[in-house]
Amino acid sequence: MSDVSNLGAVLALSPDAAAPAAAGVGPDGSGTPLSRADLAARAAAFARGLGRHGVARGERIAILAANGTDYLAILLGAMQAGVTPAPVNYRFPASTIARIVADSGARTVFHDEERRALAPDGVPAVSIETGLDGWLDPGPFEPVRPRPDEVALMLFTSGSTGRPKGVRLSHASHLWVTRVRMADDALAGERMLIAAPLYHMNALANALLALGSGATALLLPQFQARAYIAAIDRQRATWITAVPPMIAMMLREKEALAGADLTSVRVVRMGSAPVTDALAAQIRRLLPNARIINAYGTTEGGPVAFRDPDGRAPTGSVGRPHPGVEVRLAGDGAPDLGVLQVKSPAIMLGYHKRPDVRSPITPDGFYDTGDVFRRDRDGFYFFVGRTDDMFVSGGENIFPGEVEAMLETHADVAQAVVVPVDDEIKGQKPVAFVVRRSGSALDEAGLKAYALAHAPAYQHPRRVWFVDQIPLASTSKIDRAALAARARAEPPLA
Repeated sequence: MSDVSNLGAVLALSPDAAAPAAAGVGPDGSGTPLSRADLAARAAAFARGLGRHGVARGERIAILAANGTDYLAILLGAMQAGVTPAPVNYRFPASTIARIVADSGARTVFHDEERRALAPDGVPAVSIETGLDGWLDPGPFEPVRPRPDEVALMLFTSGSTGRPKGVRLSHASHLWVTRVRMADDALAGERMLIAAPLYHMNALANALLALGSGATALLLPQFQARAYIAAIDRQRATWITAVPPMIAMMLREKEALAGADLTSVRVVRMGSAPVTDALAAQIRRLLPNARIINAYGTTEGGPVAFRDPDGRAPTGSVGRPHPGVEVRLAGDGAPDLGVLQVKSPAIMLGYHKRPDVRSPITPDGFYDTGDVFRRDRDGFYFFVGRTDDMFVSGGENIFPGEVEAMLETHADVAQAVVVPVDDEIKGQKPVAFVVRRSGSALDEAGLKAYALAHAPAYQHPRRVWFVDQIPLASTSKIDRAALAARARAEPPLA
């Protein structure tokens, strides 16, 4: 329907009300589908309930929960009411979650029971399992017609500073994304498995695409390799979406794979980290009839930048620029090597109340991704790396300075330097070189335990080496290259 202007009404883009919209999938692959009509009714009831509880248009709520059909109902209903949902990364420490909720200005936090303890004090909290029904007011609801600058969603991303920032996304931007992707692929009737968390753009954009196109979103609460395999098998998934480390972990489950029927899979869509030649070859052996899509996108710039409609892109390439997106490479190596800048209707409205952060939008309207790409002679683009020290581990951005600052809060740590090492599953993992304070008996296990208690698990250093001093380069700056080389020379991580 061309008159849909509210992202929360995305279900109306596909008219088959009786078709399944989504299903929550259990660890054994079982799941009960929810029809499009039932999901639409639940979203409308929540939109009405927000008004009944005094949550007004323009205000915000936070969602702190694992994937599920009620997550979608809350998300869609809030947007229909003109209330901005802010999905929260529940892997963050409680202190970071509290700051995100405070920064968002959320009126209420909707959480699942498993994450009840992470809901910050001082903000009303509602359990999705036990309290959501009290927020449902069944009946019809006419979605608000948003202004061009009205925020539909707020996703928090660390960005270049390491501190989570609220990315303000408009209704029009992600309706455009959904419509463009629907035009690229006929998805009605497909069964799309989503295991990445819905607070992540990768999963959220795929869920909105499934709802808009008439596909069924198969939602795993969280990724576990055996559960992922069981879901493909029992739910007859035709599209599987993930970040590359998920697929790599799945491929290690030889026994589960041997007992599963994966012949339903026609497309493997991966994003958030590069697909290696070795991983692509393994996928082709396991799923010889599946097309591999190596996608690229960002929270600020949207998930549509490149495409490969005829499947001719070399392994590792994200394809050629999408016809609806302007792309350029900036820097000394341009036009064939440089920092990717993109311009499309998907670009964010800006960061939420962060005047301290320089806008990544150029004066002529391009989003500067901070990612270095190269273009080959055939016009295919390849991700090269970051413009700073950031690296990606299992689809999560890791900033060495942020991890170092956390380690240095330990009373026995005088100095810490974090560098990445290659890893078969995660792509890269952090390791640390640490100078202990005089007289300290701190050991590797103790510092690892401290890191796990004070930061997301993916940030903790997998190895810690204690040194007397940190080497400096000729510039008098820390010689990170020397430390990285030393880390690579050590035995591989277990």
